[in-house]
Amino acid sequence: MKFIKLLLLLFVIQIQAQQGGMWIPSLLKGMNENEMKTLGMKLTAEQIYSVNKSSLKDAVPQFDGGCTAEVISDKGLILTNHHCGYDNIQSHSTVEHDYLTDGFWAYKMEDELPNKGVVVSFVVRIEDVTTKVLEGVATLTSEAEKQKKIQENISNLTKTLPKESWQENSIRTFYDGNQYILFVTETFKDIRLVGAPPSSIGKFGSDTDNWVWPRHTGDFSLFRIYADKNNRPAEYSTENVPYKPKHFFPISAKGVKENDFTMVMGYPGRTQEYLPSYAVEQIVNDLNPAKIEVRDAALKVQDGFMRKDNAIKIQYASKYAGIANYWKKWIGETKGLKKSNAVAIKQKFEKDFQEKVTKAGKQAEYGNLLADFQKNYTEIKDYALARDLFSEIALRNNELLSVGYKLYQLEQILTNKGEQAFNDRRNNLINGLGDFYKDFNANVDEKVFEQLIGIYSKKYPKQFLPSNLENVDAKTLATNVYTTSKLVSYNKIKELLTGETKTVLEKMNNDSGFQVVKMMADSFTKNVAPKYDEINLKNIAAQRTYMKGILELSPKSARIFPDANSTLRVTYGKVKGYKPNDAVIYEPITFLDGVIEKYIPGDYEFDVPKKLIDLYNTKDFGKYADKNGKMPVAFIATNHTTGGNSGSPALDANGNLIGLNFDRVWEGTMSDIYYSPEICRNIMVDARYILFVIDKYAGAKNIINELKIIYPAEKKIISKKK
Repeated sequence: MKFIKLLLLLFVIQIQAQQGGMWIPSLLKGMNENEMKTLGMKLTAEQIYSVNKSSLKDAVPQFDGGCTAEVISDKGLILTNHHCGYDNIQSHSTVEHDYLTDGFWAYKMEDELPNKGVVVSFVVRIEDVTTKVLEGVATLTSEAEKQKKIQENISNLTKTLPKESWQENSIRTFYDGNQYILFVTETFKDIRLVGAPPSSIGKFGSDTDNWVWPRHTGDFSLFRIYADKNNRPAEYSTENVPYKPKHFFPISAKGVKENDFTMVMGYPGRTQEYLPSYAVEQIVNDLNPAKIEVRDAALKVQDGFMRKDNAIKIQYASKYAGIANYWKKWIGETKGLKKSNAVAIKQKFEKDFQEKVTKAGKQAEYGNLLADFQKNYTEIKDYALARDLFSEIALRNNELLSVGYKLYQLEQILTNKGEQAFNDRRNNLINGLGDFYKDFNANVDEKVFEQLIGIYSKKYPKQFLPSNLENVDAKTLATNVYTTSKLVSYNKIKELLTGETKTVLEKMNNDSGFQVVKMMADSFTKNVAPKYDEINLKNIAAQRTYMKGILELSPKSARIFPDANSTLRVTYGKVKGYKPNDAVIYEPITFLDGVIEKYIPGDYEFDVPKKLIDLYNTKDFGKYADKNGKMPVAFIATNHTTGGNSGSPALDANGNLIGLNFDRVWEGTMSDIYYSPEICRNIMVDARYILFVIDKYAGAKNIINELKIIYPAEKKIISKKK
């Protein structure tokens, strides 16, 4: 019996070890390919990534710098999340033509809407250039000199390494500076909106359901890539034609079930899996709570205005969603790190690491690392807190302050680079702020300012707080600033920035809004940033050495993957439910029944379109229902994802599209710092729900006819002979 239990334990450990990780697609051959096949994959590593042949990577572009998309037709049609296309849907929306509320569908190509500034980028080739990047670095002694030399090498290689004239070179660091990889990419600039469901489908559940399972959101939108007549990137032109991809994904309508293999490809933004325990403690106890408090205050103000005024709701919809996204993520991350005992697990790992260092006789190289981390993170605590509060309050969540900071930077440019640079930046600011003020509401922003300045005055480390903001009357200050400052409208700020350089500087420094920003920014740049950067540079050096030690002292079988850095990655796992709390078990698939159960008429988060209700009541699901006649909506799996994976294709064992990644479960958002196969799950829209909405809800047969859809085989009825 003991032997059987041991075998079962080893089996569980082996299966869990195969979950998690964000792997470089050009390096899948070997361990990763074997693991994937053990989990059920039918493809080869070369079918996923190949330089010489069409492969899956050729159908997975980065969408507009922050999301992922996938090509789903031979005419350049791409699928991404509704929340990834949200800004563009909003920009085309007016009170008269509200595509956020009503949805948008182009029933012919000439109706597709161009989107200024939106780009998608494909990876053409991946190549290790570590030796070239680190050339001449080893002989340098100071960390600052090393970083400078590395950046010089990267800059030179980016310019000189071979590529086609329409392509770009980008070199990214991996394993905390122990590896450098070249990505040759091509970026398309004519991207047109093809389709988007109403927010009551694409954003169903909104912020209440964000990061939550069970989920019932049809989070998708459709765009099309246009290219020149040579199929190469080109600026928007009516002469451009639909892009002909090297590969596109067939869409499977066969459905998923628990334990099915899943693979997600995309551009995860940032993870910190190898942080020491001291850093994780600081995130849990100090940094996350501070950022959560700031965003919580901003969200409450905005929500109050949005619920009363539809025009403000349209103005602030995208901004509100952006603020709420990481607010809720940080709450879940903190909860998950505590629940999983991540700090204790990190401490155990560090103890084992120290023992390996001693056993290998590497004390001189790695022996002091953990003590250095403890010292550095103790020293940096107040500086890190001040940095996060300044960023959250002055740069991110109050718009008047964020514009004021641009003017502060403008003043610094004059001091550091001269009048010509000042005038160039001033002209760029004037030209660029028009779009910003289109969605600016001074009444909303004033109340946000009042709340955030109050937090700044109370929570900013006292030794760095400007004296004029100590014990400030936030309400009185807000009233004064928003009554007198030129930063409250586009016309007024243009007036502020017009004139001779000396006159502009005088006007800026007499402006009440700018004066507040300047106090905050001067304090930060003089008292916080230099010391933070000094200590952080020590941590960067220590982290690189720590990562080198982990790689060097770990067995070859260890699954050590590089942290995410917005480059193309592959992650794989299985469709799987989970147990978040005692006596609670979540199944891995949700259905349209759940949408109807959550339905609240007129509620901006849980309203449901009448047509969707009618389709549900008549069970008019077309070919997309499951074998029990139910309409699937979303499913979860053990794929290791993060921000940037929004819009990533979820693929089956044969490389067919089965879903669209859009979120993670709340309890597992700590996977950016510590991945646990027990509770970390990614959330995907089921491909069948996407097809159902396009076909039965929108009636966009033109889109359906463009796709390659794999339907389940119909059961043959064999008649019995009498």
